[in-house]
Amino acid sequence: MDDRISQLVQLFRAMANLLASRRVNPYRIRAYRKAADSLLTISEDLADLAARHQLQTIPGIGRDLAEKIEEFLATGTFRAYEELKTPLPEAVAEWASLPGLSDALVSYLYFRLNIRTLADLETLVETHLLRTQPGFSGSKDSLLAAIREHQQTAIIKRDEAP
Repeated sequence: MDDRISQLVQLFRAMANLLASRRVNPYRIRAYRKAADSLLTISEDLADLAARHQLQTIPGIGRDLAEKIEEFLATGTFRAYEELKTPLPEAVAEWASLPGLSDALVSYLYFRLNIRTLADLETLVETHLLRTQPGFSGSKDSLLAAIREHQQTAIIKRDEAP
């Protein structure tokens, strides 16, 4: 099998896993997994298929995935994957230690709901919208107390910095 196909299959599977961890539309996740499986079945050269504009003849490959394959063939990766694999900022990743929050939920809040600060998170909790998110397992009061404590710690650290 062509090394490029193997690399692309790995990228598509990694993309599906990243999307799953961010709890995006399950159809998108399945599309990447199906595309990865379909790529394993082709016997033609991927670059030749791309040159002939026939990537969409591969089962499960539509216009969007065909463009990603072309970008991969040109660069060795594709921008959507690179953007998605960007880790959470350290301060945001620490939210997973707050009561009722998990790594997956924090990632979802940051990337999908655009919750960027503790103040944003506090507002989300106070409006009761966090309770509607799958994966939230804590109580509103304990989470709010932990957020406020976290905010106070951040203020103290900032004031003590030289």
